[in-house]
Amino acid sequence: MMRCAVFLCSLVITLTSCRSGERAPSEAEPAPLAATPTRDWVSVGNDRGRMRYSPLDQINLGNIQRLERVWTYSTGELERGGRIIESTPIVIEGMLYATTAYLKVIALNAATGDLIWEFDPFELGSPSGRLASGGVNRGCAYWSDGRPDGERRILHGTADGRLFSLDARTGEPDLQFGRGGWIDLRDDIERDLSKLGYGPTSAPAICGDRVVLGFSNDEGPGPSAPGDVRAFDVRSGRQAWRFHTVPRPGEVGNDTWGGESWKERGGANAWGGVSVDAKRQWVFVGLGSAAFDFFGGDREGQNLFANSVVAIDGRTGDRIWHFQTLHHDLWDHDLPIYPNLITLKREGRTIDAVAQVTKTGYVFVFDRETGEPLFEVEEVPAPASPVAEERAWPTQPVPVKPPPFSKTVLTEADLTQRTPEAAAWAKEQFAKLRSGAFMPPSLEGTLVVPGFHGGATWSGASFDPTTGLLYVSSNNVPNVVTLVPTQEGAKYPYKITGYHKFLDPDGYPAIQPPWGNLTAIDLNRGVIEWQVPLGEHPKLVEQGIRNTGCENFGGTIVTAGGLVFIGGTVDENFHAFEKSTGKLLWKTRLPAGGYATPCTYEVDGRQYVVIAASGGGKLGTKPGDTFVAFALREEE
Repeated sequence: MMRCAVFLCSLVITLTSCRSGERAPSEAEPAPLAATPTRDWVSVGNDRGRMRYSPLDQINLGNIQRLERVWTYSTGELERGGRIIESTPIVIEGMLYATTAYLKVIALNAATGDLIWEFDPFELGSPSGRLASGGVNRGCAYWSDGRPDGERRILHGTADGRLFSLDARTGEPDLQFGRGGWIDLRDDIERDLSKLGYGPTSAPAICGDRVVLGFSNDEGPGPSAPGDVRAFDVRSGRQAWRFHTVPRPGEVGNDTWGGESWKERGGANAWGGVSVDAKRQWVFVGLGSAAFDFFGGDREGQNLFANSVVAIDGRTGDRIWHFQTLHHDLWDHDLPIYPNLITLKREGRTIDAVAQVTKTGYVFVFDRETGEPLFEVEEVPAPASPVAEERAWPTQPVPVKPPPFSKTVLTEADLTQRTPEAAAWAKEQFAKLRSGAFMPPSLEGTLVVPGFHGGATWSGASFDPTTGLLYVSSNNVPNVVTLVPTQEGAKYPYKITGYHKFLDPDGYPAIQPPWGNLTAIDLNRGVIEWQVPLGEHPKLVEQGIRNTGCENFGGTIVTAGGLVFIGGTVDENFHAFEKSTGKLLWKTRLPAGGYATPCTYEVDGRQYVVIAASGGGKLGTKPGDTFVAFALREEE
């Protein structure tokens, strides 16, 4: 049931007041947040540009060993069956807001973990019942009108295709928003989406008085919903604009689709979320591949705006600039996360910039105003497809700097040597597969490097504005994609045999470690500052095989205390690294795998770090249902 104000907790909500003489918020000037950025975590990326940086330094290099668990909140959903929690909490004025495995919103006392209220969207039914991407959710958003006693809302997008507006104080639906607190996101779409997966899985973004959404949809080979980016009035719920990620006739980019292949095309979606330049009121997205992921014979051309970074005017929905990071994607190499909006130093100048990490293992860096790359990007020759019906694009963009943070090609020398048997198996399989940079899928089987999970994933990156260092967690686990002919009359002439990792007979990656890394990249100079393995496989540790790294999901945050925090690994550890060197300073075992990005904040002079610990998901470890908070142990 929906529970509101269930605890008479001692939480005191301090409200910020407008300074004397300030103008009232307007369409041209976003309403200020009623929050203190230096102590709160006001969006899933902390600032609206998603740097995931905190200026808090109470927890630091000198005292990290005193970090201990101070509270744990259990959602109580484990009894319904294990499902992953990928939510990053937001914290405003002493209240922590997060989403659960079954898409509830919870509000906790951020200092104690006590429940204040809980909202279950499925108490209001579900017009679709279908959950995009299995129903994952990476968090909610906060909006305020900026007045001391004014409106405060939590915006929650659900994978069944709805957007909710809740009173941040009580959890009650805002009756002025849509249908008494929610809107059906299928209503404004001209196609029938009732049988298609469609809904937001990443947190909404706030741009002025608009809430902006990216969407998850099916990626083929069957029908799929449009991946358009959409904005809604935060008070009424009315659609304000819709950006066509697959351009219509007369729009820029439509000529990059052969014939009428743009029609009813799915994919090209901002499923990883949205970042916002609050000053300019611009919205930035990184878009996914066009459906179908592994065959593009029915969509000749570069296929804009798939795999593109796009800057959009948050007031009108108009495109400002775009850059495509991969042409005519055939490898499911989506841009899996929002771009980080950052500042860089060049020849004594400060430059507003955009950094986009990719599944292909590269970082693209752009001037935020113009979209021009800040490091040269070369169009390198790429192999043709061996499939007669496919027209792979003849070149692909590769940044000259920074160097890739993941393997982008494999040779025989890269194959596993873990055991003689594993080495012999890997060598035999490698000889049968097509391999090389940007090698298209084939009937023989093609080795995809990086794999479908990157490189970078939805875990994304964090950025330290004081040093210019970007921190990205990544994977080095190749996949094998094999095309097979379909039956006559099928929508596509080919399908794939499945999503297969290149694993040895014992289930470990068939290449030499590290299989997962944490990398610090200096974006002022375009160089890798340091790179270390991230995580270990417990069974290999028992055999004395250490520091292998592992496939990981769940991103970094970076703090002024000199620390990078990250969970994400199959060993179920939560880690703190020294941000300048990559040295592992502290780790602790979580109740279950922490496959989410943490947050950090301060309440009553005490700094906390919180991460969801749910296990499960793609890494398949034991399930859990908790949020875990850490703070410094009090000195005796």
